[in-house]
Amino acid sequence: MTIRKYTENDLPAMISIWNEVVEDGIAFPQEEPLTAESGAEFFASQTYSAVAEEDGKIYGLYILHPNNVGRCGHICNASYAVSSESRGKHIGEQLVKDCLVQAKNCSYGVLQFNAVVESNIHARHLYERLGFVQLGTIPKGFRMKDGHFENICPYYHEL
Repeated sequence: MTIRKYTENDLPAMISIWNEVVEDGIAFPQEEPLTAESGAEFFASQTYSAVAEEDGKIYGLYILHPNNVGRCGHICNASYAVSSESRGKHIGEQLVKDCLVQAKNCSYGVLQFNAVVESNIHARHLYERLGFVQLGTIPKGFRMKDGHFENICPYYHEL
């Protein structure tokens, strides 16, 4: 498995994987799926976008971007997406590890996750294993697809 910067040829697979997570409605705050046009614009607007690729097939991706501006511009944020058929193969771990390296290469000092859903235990265990620190819990911070609210857990990692 290779983690590399995305190319335009990767966009259809990236958009499909991203939209699968959006449609699941249990991890990303977005509610609208990406189109070919909005997806190309979205991924190009990031500080860094990467894919997990093997033998020409895209299995996952991440985006890296500022979490804020100005005096807080040294803090970045990221999102990760792995195709449902590929989950459980440690692709997410490879994506997060690469993201930590790329964030530092882009001169960020902290990687912060604003809204990790409390019930997303696989992601939370991964982040904690990689040295992320939970900042607390925000009660009912995420509206799930079915309409009920779950707590979110912000995390950070110094780079």
